[in-house]
Amino acid sequence: KRIENTSNRQVTYSKRRNGIMKKAKEISVLCDAQVSVIIFASSNKMHEFCSPSTTLVDMLDQYHKLSGKRLWDAKHEHLDNEINRIKKENDSMQIELRHLKGEDITTLNYKELMVLEEALENGISTLKAKQMEFVRMMRKHNELIEEENQSLQFKLRQMHLDPMDDNVMESQGAYDHHPGVADYEAQMPFAFRVQPMQPNLQERF
Repeated sequence: KRIENTSNRQVTYSKRRNGIMKKAKEISVLCDAQVSVIIFASSNKMHEFCSPSTTLVDMLDQYHKLSGKRLWDAKHEHLDNEINRIKKENDSMQIELRHLKGEDITTLNYKELMVLEEALENGISTLKAKQMEFVRMMRKHNELIEEENQSLQFKLRQMHLDPMDDNVMESQGAYDHHPGVADYEAQMPFAFRVQPMQPNLQERF
């Protein structure tokens, strides 16, 4: 009878499982028998034991041979059908690819040739659209590079011009504030101007 209490059921399962595994190990060692035990708990957790002298796969193969039962024939048949379907699809795609390359088209009828032509035209249209997109991206990239280059050139010119402007201002300021220059201008009682028609004469004013 099934144990209804979950905790008691889990404790009993652990004890009985350990007991079965222990007995399997004992009979494998004491009697030189090939033993394999697989236990699935209600939580889908798996516990297994297999004799060290063999493997679970070998034991299942031996079981198939001795019992005459095939546990996964249906599964194998489904896999074979799936593999055959994939192979057929692959062969069909290989033939279509050769046709797109212009190979083995002599056996195609008019309708098949029209379908092939339409596929090629669609491919060319897609290719041209992709090329135009690539060209636009390259132009945009070049414009960004040109803008960045101009900005860098402007900054470089500014870096070269600013120190020269500072030097000019400093020189002008030093000249204006030089005491000798100021005294010289104050002591000049008059100035001379060269007459345009008589270069050897000077007019005092």
